[in-house]
Amino acid sequence: MLVRPCTAWSPPDDGNADPRVTIKDVAARAGVSKGAVSLAFNHKPGLSEATRDRIFRAARELGWAPNLTARTLAGSRVDVVGLAVCRPARMLGLEPWYMEFVSGVESVLAEHSCSLLLRLVRNLDEEVGVQESWWRGRQIGGSILVDFRAGDPRVDLVERLGLPVVAVGHPSLTGGLTSVWTDDATAVTEAVRYLAALGHRRIARVGGAAALGHTAIRTAAFDEAAGALALAGAWQVATDFSGDAGARATRSLLTAAPPDRPTAIVYDNDVMAVAGLSVAAEMGLRVPEDVSLLAWDDSQLCRLTHPTLSAMSHDVHGSGRRWRGRCSR
Repeated sequence: MLVRPCTAWSPPDDGNADPRVTIKDVAARAGVSKGAVSLAFNHKPGLSEATRDRIFRAARELGWAPNLTARTLAGSRVDVVGLAVCRPARMLGLEPWYMEFVSGVESVLAEHSCSLLLRLVRNLDEEVGVQESWWRGRQIGGSILVDFRAGDPRVDLVERLGLPVVAVGHPSLTGGLTSVWTDDATAVTEAVRYLAALGHRRIARVGGAAALGHTAIRTAAFDEAAGALALAGAWQVATDFSGDAGARATRSLLTAAPPDRPTAIVYDNDVMAVAGLSVAAEMGLRVPEDVSLLAWDDSQLCRLTHPTLSAMSHDVHGSGRRWRGRCSR
């Protein structure tokens, strides 16, 4: 790949531009005091909607925005929320769940003039260091924590630092932190019961990373549901959530000879389910006539396949909106 170097560009100087626009200029343009401008941009009460709109319009016309660094140094709130994710960058870009979740978070932050600071990390130890660095360096006003594990070290970190957080995980994993979660155990149980009601007696699950707490919850629920229904066969395979791993797991399950081959497979994400659909087609198996495939997330990805994939419905965007984080310390 060839990369063409970029040359620096600056706007023409027409003699009218003044880069040193201040809050005083915005106040003068809007016909209000500097205090009123501060109230508007800090979303404080005391102003009519018409006055707020006039202030925001004046700021846009002048190209002015509050100086976040100055506000931080002055000891006021930090309008940045941190989110560290332990996933490879390429996988994160292909994962509809995270894109939907982040879009939900961003929709709330935008309403409060806050920003999201996203960081990819390699492991939990690195995330602990990142979270502490963010907080001590006053780069964030709080964090959203995801992908909890049993005995997660971030619980102690939050208590030690006094870091405001919202945890995305089951309360059994988050140590009393304010949490937003889905009922994974019930969802898995209902999925197995649904497939059994369709006549399936040999059901498999292609799960995510075994170390993750929600994976363990789903694994236990699958085993319990399969036992309660006295299925003729029940298999579970742990993966890393990637399409490649999902394809390998599906191929391994479907190449077994009956009665060791499942007639239905539940996937922990839609990326693996789509990969599984490709494997079934490659092997000459019809979906759903020969094998039923069920994805965890009902994303757009599942609706673009042929045939379209069955999926459990989860409002991931809504989960992102309901994190109810605070943008201030």
